[in-house]
Amino acid sequence: MKHKFPVGTRVLFTASNIARPAASGTYEVIRQLPTEGDDYQYRIKSSTEAFERVARESQLALS
Repeated sequence: MKHKFPVGTRVLFTASNIARPAASGTYEVIRQLPTEGDDYQYRIKSSTEAFERVARESQLALS
């Protein structure tokens, strides 16, 4: 398997209720990260936040 979203792709992020609070919305994929279990991970960034987040592929969809 390989990553579904290439770097530079605009994605919709859906925050998990279990994890730390996060703003759902549109983000840009900054970097592809290794898997955690069966789920690929990504470093994503919103234009409305000064920092980057790590998200699982299952939390992302094409915007």
